[in-house]
Amino acid sequence: MLRVAVIASPPVSMFNLAIPELLFGKVEVAGAPGYEVVICAPDPGPVATTGGLDLHVPHGLEALREAHTVLVAGTGEPYSPDPRVVAALREAAGAGTRIASICTGAFSLAEAGLLDGRRATTYWAHAEEMRRRHPGVEMQGDVLYAQDGPYLTSSGYAAGLDLCLHVIRTDYGAAVANEVARLALVAPVRPGGQTQFTRTPLPPERGTVCADTRGWAMRNLDKPLTLTDLARHAGVSVRTLTRRFHAESGVSPLQWLLHQRIERARELLETTTLPMDQVARASGLGTADSLRAHLVRRTGLTPSAYRAQFSRRGTGGGAGASSAA
Repeated sequence: MLRVAVIASPPVSMFNLAIPELLFGKVEVAGAPGYEVVICAPDPGPVATTGGLDLHVPHGLEALREAHTVLVAGTGEPYSPDPRVVAALREAAGAGTRIASICTGAFSLAEAGLLDGRRATTYWAHAEEMRRRHPGVEMQGDVLYAQDGPYLTSSGYAAGLDLCLHVIRTDYGAAVANEVARLALVAPVRPGGQTQFTRTPLPPERGTVCADTRGWAMRNLDKPLTLTDLARHAGVSVRTLTRRFHAESGVSPLQWLLHQRIERARELLETTTLPMDQVARASGLGTADSLRAHLVRRTGLTPSAYRAQFSRRGTGGGAGASSAA
């Protein structure tokens, strides 16, 4: 049985703490538990959480010395890690222990110097701060999780599930990891290089002069619309349209149009069985190659991989069929 020591530095994320217990606790090998999960803290006893509650943590950082894997949970105050945690991580690293983090826990690994010259990630909202504070870290700010040698880091929230499933797969194989995912009702192991799927919404609209033209364009995304087409519908010159459109939408007409086309393509991939060339034409992206290039740039996934991951199709529908999620 492999021991996983989870470090809870106050105020610790309750969700981050729940992830390792949820997943590692479901591993069974030959009828026996595959892991022992031990929660520890710099000061055993009551530990504050980001939810305003106190958790009782019975173990101190000495638990790391018996651990096969150390996992640092995210904290609401990540930028100044507890020096005792930093020292304990350095000691564990010196002993060859595998060390991982969820969300902002990566700052503790970086402060310990474990990530210098290595690929790492953290929650996208903290990526720039990681780059500023630890320029020696090769930050990959938009992936689910990263592994470089014995050190693993994940982005925020549910990406911690992906990291733990990756660890289980590494230790016990894909079949065990997929069974744990099934028992926990979460997605099977996703590749770490997949993007965090941060939303890239358009800025809020600030006017309605071009609203009719935007609505018309949305109804005609499958057509090869140009700036001239948009300006003609709005009854103004291309220059005036561009100026008004940017004032209202925060982006140029063509940037707005491309965003809407990609969103339409994602919707079709999620809800229909249309072939890729038909998805490309219906969303106005032209060809399957163009669809692939734009989707990989936006999400990090090919259209087929995106559909496999996010499809909401019913099992009995044909091409074009969809079902409620």
